[in-house]
Amino acid sequence: MHWSRVSLSTKLLVSYLFVIVVGAVTLIVAADAVAPSFLAAHEAQMAGGAGMRAMMARAGILAVAAELEDAFRAAMYQALYVATAAAALVALAASLFVSRQIARPLRRMAAATGRIAAGHYAERVAISKTNLGDELGQLAASFNSMADALEQTERRRLELIGDVAHELRTPIATLEGYLEGLLDGVVEPTTETWAQLHDEAGRLRRLVDDLQELSRAEAHQIPLSPRPVSPALIVDTAYDRLAPAFAEKGLDFHRTVDRDLPLVRTDSDRAVQVLTNLLTNALRYTSAPGQVELRAERLGDAVAIRVRDTGLGLTTEQCAQIFERFYRVDKSRSRALGGTGIGLTIARSLVDAMGGRIWAESPGPGQGSTFSFTLPRA
Repeated sequence: MHWSRVSLSTKLLVSYLFVIVVGAVTLIVAADAVAPSFLAAHEAQMAGGAGMRAMMARAGILAVAAELEDAFRAAMYQALYVATAAAALVALAASLFVSRQIARPLRRMAAATGRIAAGHYAERVAISKTNLGDELGQLAASFNSMADALEQTERRRLELIGDVAHELRTPIATLEGYLEGLLDGVVEPTTETWAQLHDEAGRLRRLVDDLQELSRAEAHQIPLSPRPVSPALIVDTAYDRLAPAFAEKGLDFHRTVDRDLPLVRTDSDRAVQVLTNLLTNALRYTSAPGQVELRAERLGDAVAIRVRDTGLGLTTEQCAQIFERFYRVDKSRSRALGGTGIGLTIARSLVDAMGGRIWAESPGPGQGSTFSFTLPRA
């Protein structure tokens, strides 16, 4: 069998046995090399410096001394062989135990990997108490974190498919109903009918455009041209673009830009796109008479741009979920009035790509909300 196909526990066991053999050989060779000199030294010590061998030679028993040395060497080898065998057996048992302890969690992890590859994303690896702080425990924890991420990704994928199907169903059903009515002669081909068909087709086009923009944003494929930009320029551009709409709805819309703000490094067009999205949401969900404040201020080493309104307000859970795809605070509001539900997700992706962060805050439902995003200092 090829070595690459041998199990990890067998490889560990073989490596331990190799260490045992090397240690035993080293022990025997070293003992054979140094034992005679140690024996001679002890003989000299016993004879008071004259040397046991010289004393025995004077007594005419040199042959007996040679036999004693041979007997000592034979006894030493026998003891070493017995000790080596005993040590090898104990080391073999310990090596087998340790190798199984190491290989067992890895086998479980390999089995869990196969089940995840088969689509069972809820699979997790149990971490034993003996592996909590070591590398195997860290590997298992990392594996479980990866499995969590895969499960969440799969859940978001399924939700996205369901959401897209739901979003497409309404305009398609409307178009289909009108076209069947026109074919059957039930619906008159009036200007209003053609306008309704045009509006539904426009909804489909906007949804497809938003999905394409979202896909590019989350894949970091939107080209950005970051350069030093004045925060006031971003605020003024978005303010001038939407001020007439706020005035038409009867909302008090004002802006505040702190003095001496540093330049930010960002793509001005994309920053205006993010801010326009936040202002559009404030316009949509704030009833007259109400107020919307647009403010730019320093926040640490960055510049924060905030949109504060007196609209619907958010719960803590909604603040955390508001940037998810197709999430809607007002479930009863139609897409025609409430948008596609992708704008904030695109805004988050753009802000992340520009090196900032975006978040939502609210005292509670009915008390307004504040959407903020930061841009890094140039």
